[in-house]
Amino acid sequence: MTETMLPDLAPAYGEILMSLGAMALLMLGVFRGNKSTDFISLMAAALMIVTLFITVTWNETAVYTFGDMFVADRFTSFMKLLVLVASALAVIMSMQYFRDEQEERFEYPILLLLATLGMMVMVSANDLMSLYMGLELQSLSLYVLASIRRDSELATEAGLKYFVLGALSSGMLLFGSSLVYGFVGSTNFATIGHNLAHASAHGPDIAVIIGMVFVLAGLAFKISAVPFHMWTPDVYQGAPTPVTAFFAVAPKVAALALLVRVLYVPFGELSESWSQVIVFMSLASMVLGSVAAVVQTNIKRLMAYSSIGHIGFALVGLAAGSQEGVRGLLIYMAIYLVMNVGTFACILSMRRKDGMVEEISDLSGLSQTRPGMAAALAIFMLSLAGIPPLAGFWGKWYVFKAVIATAVADPASINYGLITLAVIGVIASVVGAYYYLNVVRVMYFNEPEGEFVAQKSVKLNAIMAVGAALLILFLLPQVNSPVLEYARMAAAALIS
Repeated sequence: MTETMLPDLAPAYGEILMSLGAMALLMLGVFRGNKSTDFISLMAAALMIVTLFITVTWNETAVYTFGDMFVADRFTSFMKLLVLVASALAVIMSMQYFRDEQEERFEYPILLLLATLGMMVMVSANDLMSLYMGLELQSLSLYVLASIRRDSELATEAGLKYFVLGALSSGMLLFGSSLVYGFVGSTNFATIGHNLAHASAHGPDIAVIIGMVFVLAGLAFKISAVPFHMWTPDVYQGAPTPVTAFFAVAPKVAALALLVRVLYVPFGELSESWSQVIVFMSLASMVLGSVAAVVQTNIKRLMAYSSIGHIGFALVGLAAGSQEGVRGLLIYMAIYLVMNVGTFACILSMRRKDGMVEEISDLSGLSQTRPGMAAALAIFMLSLAGIPPLAGFWGKWYVFKAVIATAVADPASINYGLITLAVIGVIASVVGAYYYLNVVRVMYFNEPEGEFVAQKSVKLNAIMAVGAALLILFLLPQVNSPVLEYARMAAAALIS
Protein backbone atom coordinates (compact mmCIF):
# COMPACT_ATOMS: atom_id res chain seq x y z
CA MET A 1 0.00 0.00 0.00
CA THR A 2 1.22 3.46 -0.83
CA GLU A 3 1.21 5.99 1.97
CA THR A 4 -0.79 9.16 1.23
CA MET A 5 0.92 12.39 2.19
CA LEU A 6 -1.47 14.96 3.62
CA PRO A 7 -0.72 18.59 2.76
CA ASP A 8 0.50 20.98 5.43
CA LEU A 9 -2.65 22.89 6.39
CA ALA A 10 -0.97 25.47 8.65
CA PRO A 11 -0.31 28.08 5.91
CA ALA A 12 -3.98 27.95 4.91
CA TYR A 13 -5.59 28.06 8.38
CA GLY A 14 -7.08 31.47 7.62
CA GLU A 15 -8.68 30.32 4.35
CA ILE A 16 -9.99 27.14 5.96
CA LEU A 17 -11.55 29.11 8.81
CA MET A 18 -13.16 31.53 6.32
CA SER A 19 -14.65 28.74 4.21
CA LEU A 20 -16.06 26.84 7.20
CA GLY A 21 -17.44 30.06 8.69
CA ALA A 22 -19.09 31.06 5.40
CA MET A 23 -20.84 27.69 5.12
CA ALA A 24 -22.01 27.82 8.74
CA LEU A 25 -23.38 31.36 8.33
CA LEU A 26 -25.08 30.37 5.08
CA MET A 27 -26.93 27.56 6.85
CA LEU A 28 -27.91 29.94 9.64
CA GLY A 29 -29.26 32.44 7.12
CA VAL A 30 -31.23 29.77 5.27
CA PHE A 31 -33.00 28.68 8.46
CA ARG A 32 -33.54 32.11 10.04
CA GLY A 33 -34.04 34.27 6.94
CA ASN A 34 -33.33 37.97 6.50
CA LYS A 35 -34.06 38.76 10.15
CA SER A 36 -30.63 37.32 10.94
CA THR A 37 -28.81 39.73 8.58
CA ASP A 38 -27.36 41.94 11.33
CA PHE A 39 -26.12 38.97 13.34
CA ILE A 40 -24.58 37.31 10.27
CA SER A 41 -22.91 40.61 9.31
CA LEU A 42 -21.35 40.94 12.76
CA MET A 43 -20.21 37.32 12.68
CA ALA A 44 -18.75 37.79 9.19
CA ALA A 45 -16.78 40.85 10.34
CA ALA A 46 -15.61 38.98 13.45
CA LEU A 47 -14.54 36.04 11.29
CA MET A 48 -12.48 38.35 9.09
CA ILE A 49 -10.82 39.92 12.14
CA VAL A 50 -9.91 36.50 13.58
CA THR A 51 -8.52 35.47 10.19
CA LEU A 52 -6.56 38.73 10.13
CA PHE A 53 -4.84 37.86 13.41
CA ILE A 54 -4.02 34.37 12.10
CA THR A 55 -2.53 35.93 8.96
CA VAL A 56 -0.51 38.64 10.72
CA THR A 57 1.13 36.16 13.09
CA TRP A 58 2.63 34.26 10.13
CA ASN A 59 6.28 35.33 10.33
CA GLU A 60 7.98 32.35 8.75
CA THR A 61 9.81 32.32 5.45
CA ALA A 62 7.95 31.19 2.33
CA VAL A 63 6.08 27.91 2.89
CA TYR A 64 4.50 25.98 0.00
CA THR A 65 1.68 23.49 0.32
CA PHE A 66 -1.08 21.75 -1.68
CA GLY A 67 1.43 20.54 -4.25
CA ASP A 68 3.23 23.89 -4.37
CA MET A 69 0.01 25.55 -5.57
CA PHE A 70 -0.32 27.68 -2.42
CA VAL A 71 2.34 29.88 -0.81
CA ALA A 72 2.43 31.80 2.46
CA ASP A 73 5.11 34.40 3.19
CA ARG A 74 5.42 37.98 4.42
CA PHE A 75 4.26 39.33 1.05
CA THR A 76 1.02 37.34 1.21
CA SER A 77 0.56 38.33 4.87
CA PHE A 78 0.81 42.05 4.03
CA MET A 79 -1.64 41.90 1.14
CA LYS A 80 -4.10 39.67 2.99
CA LEU A 81 -3.99 42.12 5.88
CA LEU A 82 -5.13 44.91 3.53
CA VAL A 83 -7.82 42.72 1.96
CA LEU A 84 -9.25 41.61 5.31
CA VAL A 85 -9.25 45.13 6.78
CA ALA A 86 -11.04 46.49 3.70
CA SER A 87 -13.58 43.64 3.69
CA ALA A 88 -14.36 43.86 7.42
CA LEU A 89 -14.89 47.61 7.18
CA ALA A 90 -17.12 47.13 4.11
CA VAL A 91 -19.35 44.73 6.08
CA ILE A 92 -19.62 47.17 8.99
CA MET A 93 -20.31 50.17 6.74
CA SER A 94 -23.11 48.36 4.91
CA MET A 95 -25.21 47.33 7.92
CA GLN A 96 -26.99 50.63 8.49
CA TYR A 97 -27.32 51.30 4.76
CA PHE A 98 -29.35 48.18 3.97
CA ARG A 99 -31.38 48.67 7.14
CA ASP A 100 -32.34 52.19 6.05
CA GLU A 101 -33.10 51.01 2.51
CA GLN A 102 -35.19 48.14 3.95
CA GLU A 103 -33.30 45.71 1.76
CA GLU A 104 -31.62 43.51 4.33
CA ARG A 105 -30.46 40.23 2.81
CA PHE A 106 -28.49 37.66 4.74
CA GLU A 107 -26.74 36.65 1.51
CA TYR A 108 -24.84 39.96 1.36
CA PRO A 109 -22.28 39.40 4.18
CA ILE A 110 -21.85 35.77 3.09
CA LEU A 111 -21.06 36.86 -0.47
CA LEU A 112 -18.55 39.31 0.95
CA LEU A 113 -16.98 36.46 2.91
CA LEU A 114 -16.74 34.23 -0.17
CA ALA A 115 -15.32 37.08 -2.28
CA THR A 116 -12.72 37.74 0.42
CA LEU A 117 -11.87 34.03 0.54
CA GLY A 118 -11.29 34.10 -3.21
CA MET A 119 -9.03 37.12 -2.82
CA MET A 120 -6.96 35.37 -0.16
CA VAL A 121 -6.51 32.38 -2.47
CA MET A 122 -5.48 34.79 -5.26
CA VAL A 123 -2.86 36.41 -3.06
CA SER A 124 -1.36 33.02 -2.13
CA ALA A 125 -1.66 31.46 -5.59
CA ASN A 126 1.54 29.85 -6.84
CA ASP A 127 0.06 28.04 -9.81
CA LEU A 128 -2.09 28.99 -12.79
CA MET A 129 -4.77 26.58 -11.53
CA SER A 130 -5.02 28.05 -8.02
CA LEU A 131 -4.82 31.52 -9.59
CA TYR A 132 -7.93 30.84 -11.65
CA MET A 133 -9.78 29.15 -8.80
CA GLY A 134 -9.31 32.14 -6.48
CA LEU A 135 -10.07 34.63 -9.25
CA GLU A 136 -13.37 32.99 -10.17
CA LEU A 137 -14.48 32.55 -6.55
CA GLN A 138 -13.98 36.27 -6.11
CA SER A 139 -15.55 37.22 -9.43
CA LEU A 140 -18.71 35.12 -9.12
CA SER A 141 -19.41 36.66 -5.72
CA LEU A 142 -18.77 40.19 -7.02
CA TYR A 143 -21.14 39.73 -9.97
CA VAL A 144 -23.97 38.99 -7.56
CA LEU A 145 -22.98 41.79 -5.16
CA ALA A 146 -23.08 44.35 -7.98
CA SER A 147 -26.70 43.49 -8.76
CA ILE A 148 -27.91 42.61 -5.28
CA ARG A 149 -30.62 45.29 -5.51
CA ARG A 150 -32.79 43.27 -7.87
CA ASP A 151 -35.46 46.00 -8.20
CA SER A 152 -32.95 48.61 -9.37
CA GLU A 153 -32.39 48.98 -13.11
CA LEU A 154 -28.98 50.56 -12.53
CA ALA A 155 -27.86 47.70 -10.27
CA THR A 156 -29.12 45.06 -12.70
CA GLU A 157 -27.34 46.77 -15.57
CA ALA A 158 -24.16 47.04 -13.49
CA GLY A 159 -24.21 43.35 -12.63
CA LEU A 160 -24.86 42.32 -16.25
CA LYS A 161 -22.06 44.49 -17.64
CA TYR A 162 -19.68 43.26 -14.98
CA PHE A 163 -20.58 39.62 -15.68
CA VAL A 164 -20.27 39.83 -19.48
CA LEU A 165 -16.97 41.71 -19.45
CA GLY A 166 -15.68 39.63 -16.54
CA ALA A 167 -16.42 36.43 -18.46
CA LEU A 168 -14.51 37.84 -21.43
CA SER A 169 -11.49 38.65 -19.26
CA SER A 170 -11.58 35.19 -17.67
CA GLY A 171 -11.60 33.65 -21.13
CA MET A 172 -8.56 35.70 -22.11
CA LEU A 173 -6.75 34.65 -18.95
CA LEU A 174 -7.54 30.96 -19.55
CA PHE A 175 -6.42 31.18 -23.16
CA GLY A 176 -3.14 32.75 -22.08
CA SER A 177 -2.66 30.13 -19.37
CA SER A 178 -3.23 27.32 -21.87
CA LEU A 179 -0.60 28.78 -24.20
CA VAL A 180 1.91 29.05 -21.37
CA TYR A 181 1.20 25.48 -20.24
CA GLY A 182 1.39 24.12 -23.79
CA PHE A 183 4.80 25.63 -24.54
CA VAL A 184 6.42 25.52 -21.07
CA GLY A 185 4.95 22.26 -19.84
CA SER A 186 3.83 23.33 -16.37
CA THR A 187 1.31 25.52 -14.57
CA ASN A 188 3.47 25.97 -11.45
CA PHE A 189 4.95 29.46 -11.14
CA ALA A 190 8.40 28.34 -9.99
CA THR A 191 8.65 25.67 -12.70
CA ILE A 192 7.58 28.13 -15.41
CA GLY A 193 10.21 30.59 -14.21
CA HIS A 194 12.89 27.86 -14.14
CA ASN A 195 12.04 26.62 -17.64
CA LEU A 196 12.02 30.14 -19.08
CA ALA A 197 15.37 30.88 -17.41
CA HIS A 198 16.88 27.81 -19.12
CA ALA A 199 15.27 28.37 -22.50
CA SER A 200 17.26 28.06 -25.68
CA ALA A 201 19.74 30.67 -26.79
CA HIS A 202 17.06 32.14 -29.06
CA GLY A 203 14.93 32.96 -26.00
CA PRO A 204 11.42 31.79 -25.12
CA ASP A 205 8.92 30.86 -27.79
CA ILE A 206 6.84 33.77 -29.07
CA ALA A 207 3.71 31.83 -28.05
CA VAL A 208 4.79 32.04 -24.39
CA ILE A 209 5.04 35.83 -24.65
CA ILE A 210 1.60 35.96 -26.28
CA GLY A 211 0.23 33.75 -23.50
CA MET A 212 1.77 36.04 -20.88
CA VAL A 213 0.14 39.07 -22.53
CA PHE A 214 -3.28 37.39 -22.41
CA VAL A 215 -2.77 36.56 -18.73
CA LEU A 216 -1.83 40.19 -18.07
CA ALA A 217 -4.92 41.36 -19.95
CA GLY A 218 -7.15 39.19 -17.76
CA LEU A 219 -5.55 40.53 -14.58
CA ALA A 220 -5.61 44.12 -15.88
CA PHE A 221 -9.39 43.87 -16.09
CA LYS A 222 -9.58 43.00 -12.40
CA ILE A 223 -7.59 46.09 -11.39
CA SER A 224 -9.44 48.42 -13.81
CA ALA A 225 -6.27 49.35 -15.68
CA VAL A 226 -6.66 51.06 -19.06
CA PRO A 227 -7.61 49.76 -21.65
CA PHE A 228 -9.61 47.22 -19.60
CA HIS A 229 -11.36 49.82 -17.44
CA MET A 230 -14.62 50.23 -19.36
CA TRP A 231 -16.78 48.44 -16.78
CA THR A 232 -15.68 50.48 -13.77
CA PRO A 233 -17.75 53.74 -13.93
CA ASP A 234 -21.05 52.01 -14.70
CA VAL A 235 -20.59 49.28 -12.09
CA TYR A 236 -19.51 51.77 -9.41
CA GLN A 237 -22.53 53.97 -10.13
CA GLY A 238 -25.09 51.17 -10.35
CA ALA A 239 -23.98 49.11 -7.36
CA PRO A 240 -25.14 50.05 -3.84
CA THR A 241 -22.73 52.51 -2.20
CA PRO A 242 -21.30 49.99 0.34
CA VAL A 243 -20.65 47.54 -2.51
CA THR A 244 -18.91 50.30 -4.44
CA ALA A 245 -16.74 50.98 -1.38
CA PHE A 246 -15.81 47.29 -1.32
CA PHE A 247 -15.11 47.18 -5.08
CA ALA A 248 -12.86 50.24 -4.82
CA VAL A 249 -10.35 48.61 -2.48
CA ALA A 250 -10.29 44.89 -1.67
CA PRO A 251 -10.49 43.32 -5.17
CA LYS A 252 -7.86 45.73 -6.48
CA VAL A 253 -5.44 44.92 -3.66
CA ALA A 254 -5.83 41.18 -4.29
CA ALA A 255 -5.50 41.47 -8.07
CA LEU A 256 -2.43 43.70 -7.77
CA ALA A 257 -0.82 41.20 -5.38
CA LEU A 258 -1.47 38.44 -7.89
CA LEU A 259 -0.17 40.57 -10.77
CA VAL A 260 3.07 41.30 -8.91
CA ARG A 261 3.69 37.63 -8.15
CA VAL A 262 2.83 36.52 -11.69
CA LEU A 263 5.26 39.02 -13.22
CA TYR A 264 8.17 38.42 -10.86
CA VAL A 265 8.00 34.65 -10.28
CA PRO A 266 6.95 32.80 -13.47
CA PHE A 267 7.63 35.62 -15.94
CA GLY A 268 10.61 37.31 -14.30
CA GLU A 269 12.82 36.29 -17.24
CA LEU A 270 10.48 38.14 -19.63
CA SER A 271 10.77 41.48 -17.83
CA GLU A 272 11.84 43.29 -20.99
CA SER A 273 8.56 42.23 -22.61
CA TRP A 274 6.14 42.87 -19.78
CA SER A 275 7.75 46.11 -18.57
CA GLN A 276 6.60 47.82 -21.76
CA VAL A 277 3.04 46.64 -21.18
CA ILE A 278 3.08 47.83 -17.57
CA VAL A 279 4.48 51.23 -18.55
CA PHE A 280 1.71 51.68 -21.13
CA MET A 281 -1.05 50.64 -18.71
CA SER A 282 0.36 52.93 -16.04
CA LEU A 283 0.57 55.93 -18.35
CA ALA A 284 -2.85 55.38 -19.90
CA SER A 285 -4.53 54.79 -16.51
CA MET A 286 -3.03 57.91 -14.93
CA VAL A 287 -3.96 60.14 -17.87
CA LEU A 288 -7.47 58.79 -18.46
CA GLY A 289 -8.30 58.66 -14.74
CA SER A 290 -7.22 62.26 -14.26
CA VAL A 291 -8.86 63.72 -17.38
CA ALA A 292 -12.14 61.78 -17.49
CA ALA A 293 -12.99 62.49 -13.85
CA VAL A 294 -13.00 66.26 -14.46
CA VAL A 295 -16.44 66.20 -16.12
CA GLN A 296 -18.14 63.83 -13.66
CA THR A 297 -21.05 65.04 -11.55
CA ASN A 298 -21.84 61.74 -9.80
CA ILE A 299 -19.63 61.15 -6.76
CA LYS A 300 -19.42 57.38 -7.36
CA ARG A 301 -18.43 57.79 -11.02
CA LEU A 302 -15.83 60.30 -9.88
CA MET A 303 -14.44 57.74 -7.43
CA ALA A 304 -14.43 55.16 -10.23
CA TYR A 305 -12.20 57.29 -12.44
CA SER A 306 -10.19 58.19 -9.36
CA SER A 307 -9.54 54.49 -8.73
CA ILE A 308 -8.41 54.04 -12.35
CA GLY A 309 -5.95 56.89 -11.93
CA HIS A 310 -4.64 55.56 -8.63
CA ILE A 311 -4.09 52.11 -10.13
CA GLY A 312 -1.95 53.87 -12.73
CA PHE A 313 0.13 55.45 -9.95
CA ALA A 314 0.48 52.09 -8.19
CA LEU A 315 1.68 50.49 -11.43
CA VAL A 316 4.50 53.05 -11.54
CA GLY A 317 6.08 51.12 -8.67
CA LEU A 318 5.67 47.84 -10.56
CA ALA A 319 7.18 49.38 -13.70
CA ALA A 320 10.33 50.18 -11.71
CA GLY A 321 11.11 46.46 -11.72
CA SER A 322 12.89 46.54 -8.37
CA GLN A 323 12.38 45.62 -4.73
CA GLU A 324 12.07 49.32 -3.93
CA GLY A 325 9.34 49.64 -6.54
CA VAL A 326 7.32 46.77 -5.07
CA ARG A 327 7.74 48.33 -1.62
CA GLY A 328 6.41 51.61 -2.98
CA LEU A 329 3.43 49.81 -4.51
CA LEU A 330 2.60 48.13 -1.18
CA ILE A 331 2.82 51.42 0.71
CA TYR A 332 0.66 53.08 -1.93
CA MET A 333 -2.08 50.44 -1.64
CA ALA A 334 -2.10 50.68 2.17
CA ILE A 335 -2.60 54.44 1.97
CA TYR A 336 -5.13 54.04 -0.88
CA LEU A 337 -7.17 51.71 1.34
CA VAL A 338 -7.41 54.24 4.17
CA MET A 339 -8.27 57.13 1.84
CA ASN A 340 -11.06 55.25 0.05
CA VAL A 341 -12.58 53.68 3.15
CA GLY A 342 -12.63 57.09 4.82
CA THR A 343 -14.23 58.74 1.78
CA PHE A 344 -17.01 56.17 1.51
CA ALA A 345 -17.57 56.21 5.28
CA CYS A 346 -18.26 59.95 4.94
CA ILE A 347 -20.60 59.42 1.98
CA LEU A 348 -22.53 56.69 3.81
CA SER A 349 -22.94 58.95 6.84
CA MET A 350 -25.04 61.42 4.84
CA ARG A 351 -28.56 60.94 3.54
CA ARG A 352 -31.15 63.27 2.04
CA LYS A 353 -34.90 62.80 1.84
CA ASP A 354 -34.72 61.29 -1.66
CA GLY A 355 -31.95 58.83 -0.78
CA MET A 356 -28.22 58.55 -0.21
CA VAL A 357 -25.78 61.18 -1.42
CA GLU A 358 -25.06 60.48 -5.11
CA GLU A 359 -24.28 63.78 -6.81
CA ILE A 360 -21.38 66.08 -5.97
CA SER A 361 -23.90 68.93 -5.75
CA ASP A 362 -25.54 67.11 -2.81
CA LEU A 363 -22.48 68.11 -0.78
CA SER A 364 -23.16 71.83 -1.25
CA GLY A 365 -22.61 73.79 1.97
CA LEU A 366 -21.65 70.70 3.92
CA SER A 367 -19.20 72.80 5.96
CA GLN A 368 -22.15 74.76 7.37
CA THR A 369 -24.47 71.84 8.12
CA ARG A 370 -21.90 69.12 9.00
CA PRO A 371 -18.55 70.88 9.68
CA GLY A 372 -16.85 67.80 11.12
CA MET A 373 -17.86 65.59 8.19
CA ALA A 374 -16.81 68.29 5.72
CA ALA A 375 -13.37 68.56 7.37
CA ALA A 376 -12.85 64.78 7.25
CA LEU A 377 -13.97 64.54 3.60
CA ALA A 378 -11.74 67.50 2.70
CA ILE A 379 -8.75 65.69 4.24
CA PHE A 380 -9.48 62.62 2.12
CA MET A 381 -9.91 64.66 -1.06
CA LEU A 382 -6.66 66.53 -0.49
CA SER A 383 -4.86 63.28 0.29
CA LEU A 384 -6.25 61.60 -2.84
CA ALA A 385 -4.98 64.61 -4.80
CA GLY A 386 -1.50 64.05 -3.34
CA ILE A 387 -1.24 67.35 -1.48
CA PRO A 388 1.73 67.33 0.97
CA PRO A 389 2.17 66.54 3.79
CA LEU A 390 -0.84 64.18 3.72
CA ALA A 391 -0.39 60.43 3.28
CA GLY A 392 -1.48 60.46 -0.36
CA PHE A 393 1.55 62.57 -1.24
CA TRP A 394 3.92 60.08 0.39
CA GLY A 395 2.32 57.18 -1.47
CA LYS A 396 3.18 58.86 -4.77
CA TRP A 397 6.58 59.88 -3.43
CA TYR A 398 7.64 56.26 -2.82
CA VAL A 399 6.57 54.95 -6.26
CA PHE A 400 8.09 57.89 -8.16
CA LYS A 401 11.28 57.67 -6.11
CA ALA A 402 11.62 53.98 -6.99
CA VAL A 403 11.04 54.46 -10.70
CA ILE A 404 13.51 57.37 -10.94
CA ALA A 405 16.14 55.38 -9.01
CA THR A 406 15.79 52.51 -11.49
CA ALA A 407 16.09 54.83 -14.49
CA VAL A 408 19.16 56.61 -13.09
CA ALA A 409 20.86 53.32 -12.21
CA ASP A 410 20.52 51.99 -15.77
CA PRO A 411 20.12 54.95 -18.16
CA ALA A 412 21.22 53.03 -21.25
CA SER A 413 18.43 50.45 -21.07
CA ILE A 414 14.72 50.60 -21.78
CA ASN A 415 14.26 51.80 -18.20
CA TYR A 416 15.38 55.24 -19.30
CA GLY A 417 11.79 55.78 -20.45
CA LEU A 418 10.76 55.57 -16.81
CA ILE A 419 11.81 59.20 -16.34
CA THR A 420 9.10 60.13 -18.86
CA LEU A 421 6.66 57.94 -16.94
CA ALA A 422 7.44 59.81 -13.71
CA VAL A 423 7.10 63.22 -15.37
CA ILE A 424 3.73 62.37 -16.94
CA GLY A 425 2.62 60.91 -13.61
CA VAL A 426 3.36 64.18 -11.82
CA ILE A 427 1.46 66.13 -14.50
CA ALA A 428 -1.50 63.74 -14.26
CA SER A 429 -1.49 64.19 -10.49
CA VAL A 430 -1.72 67.97 -10.91
CA VAL A 431 -4.61 67.61 -13.38
CA GLY A 432 -6.38 65.17 -11.05
CA ALA A 433 -6.11 67.63 -8.18
CA TYR A 434 -8.71 69.79 -9.97
CA TYR A 435 -11.67 67.48 -9.41
CA TYR A 436 -10.70 66.67 -5.84
CA LEU A 437 -10.41 70.38 -5.03
CA ASN A 438 -13.74 70.93 -6.76
CA VAL A 439 -15.41 68.70 -4.16
CA VAL A 440 -13.80 70.79 -1.41
CA ARG A 441 -15.02 73.96 -3.15
CA VAL A 442 -18.59 72.65 -3.30
CA MET A 443 -18.53 71.78 0.41
CA TYR A 444 -17.05 75.07 1.60
CA PHE A 445 -18.16 77.75 -0.86
CA ASN A 446 -21.60 76.69 -2.15
CA GLU A 447 -24.80 77.43 -0.33
CA PRO A 448 -26.52 74.48 1.40
CA GLU A 449 -29.26 72.77 -0.62
CA GLY A 450 -31.20 71.45 2.35
CA GLU A 451 -30.76 69.49 5.53
CA PHE A 452 -29.55 65.94 5.72
CA VAL A 453 -31.95 63.40 7.14
CA ALA A 454 -31.06 62.30 10.67
CA GLN A 455 -30.17 58.60 10.53
CA LYS A 456 -30.77 56.22 13.40
CA SER A 457 -27.14 55.31 13.76
CA VAL A 458 -24.14 56.66 11.90
CA LYS A 459 -21.72 56.38 14.79
CA LEU A 460 -19.69 53.51 13.30
CA ASN A 461 -19.29 55.23 9.94
CA ALA A 462 -18.41 58.52 11.64
CA ILE A 463 -15.83 56.79 13.83
CA MET A 464 -14.28 55.12 10.78
CA ALA A 465 -14.16 58.44 8.93
CA VAL A 466 -12.49 60.23 11.84
CA GLY A 467 -10.07 57.36 12.43
CA ALA A 468 -9.09 57.26 8.76
CA ALA A 469 -8.60 61.04 8.73
CA LEU A 470 -6.26 60.82 11.74
CA LEU A 471 -4.28 58.07 10.02
CA ILE A 472 -3.94 60.19 6.89
CA LEU A 473 -2.84 63.22 8.92
CA PHE A 474 -0.49 61.76 11.50
CA LEU A 475 0.36 58.07 11.41
CA LEU A 476 0.86 56.83 7.84
CA PRO A 477 3.18 59.61 6.64
CA GLN A 478 5.69 59.08 9.45
CA VAL A 479 9.15 58.01 8.33
CA ASN A 480 9.33 55.33 11.04
CA SER A 481 5.77 54.09 10.49
CA PRO A 482 5.34 50.30 11.01
CA VAL A 483 3.60 50.19 7.62
CA LEU A 484 6.85 51.17 5.89
CA GLU A 485 8.89 48.47 7.62
CA TYR A 486 6.22 45.82 7.03
CA ALA A 487 6.11 46.79 3.34
CA ARG A 488 9.90 46.52 3.11
CA MET A 489 9.87 43.00 4.55
CA ALA A 490 6.99 42.00 2.28
CA ALA A 491 8.81 43.22 -0.83
CA ALA A 492 12.01 41.47 0.27
CA ALA A 493 10.08 38.21 0.70
CA LEU A 494 9.05 38.33 -2.96
CA ILE A 495 12.22 39.78 -4.49
CA SER A 496 15.44 38.77 -2.76
